[in-house]
Amino acid sequence: MLLVAATHNAHKLKEIDAITAPFGFTLIPKDDVGLADVDVEETGSTFEENSLLKAQEICRLSGKPAIADDSGLEVDFLNGAPGVHSARFAGDDCDDEANNRKLLQLLGDLPLEKRTGRFVSVVTLVYPDGTVLAARGEVEGHILFQKEGDGGFGYDPLFRPLGHDRSFGQFTAEEKNAISHRARALAALQEKLQAL
Repeated sequence: MLLVAATHNAHKLKEIDAITAPFGFTLIPKDDVGLADVDVEETGSTFEENSLLKAQEICRLSGKPAIADDSGLEVDFLNGAPGVHSARFAGDDCDDEANNRKLLQLLGDLPLEKRTGRFVSVVTLVYPDGTVLAARGEVEGHILFQKEGDGGFGYDPLFRPLGHDRSFGQFTAEEKNAISHRARALAALQEKLQAL
């Protein structure tokens, strides 16, 4: 199945493509269907709302099935922040480094057992006939005191998933794709597709 991906994020594209390929999906970036300049405003207050907004708009504009991911990090001590603001936690024009610095500053010397949180991904698939399928995936873990590893992207080097002794920044792409929040959301989406 051909899917238009509603993202500019090369890291997300690579992950989604690697995870969906075994399910028979062929992912094409929205840039390849003439929508490079389309940037859907994320006005939702939840991952579900933002994922749906992006998928619906790209489906409407392309006339093809579209898939969108909205994801981020929820930290319990920060009442779920950065949440839907994960990519712009430190400001609209910030980068991963600035976001990571802000997170570490806010957590300070809070002990590890209180630095709990989770990565969340909501993946939404919208068909031109209006059919909508959405699925959520989560990975629980702890926020570390400093970056460990230089793999992945975003908050990966600060996040150690439960049951592991390494951060996502120390995982290979294949290892992360096997257990990540995005992998779990996509696997749940695949189950919904098979039930159609």
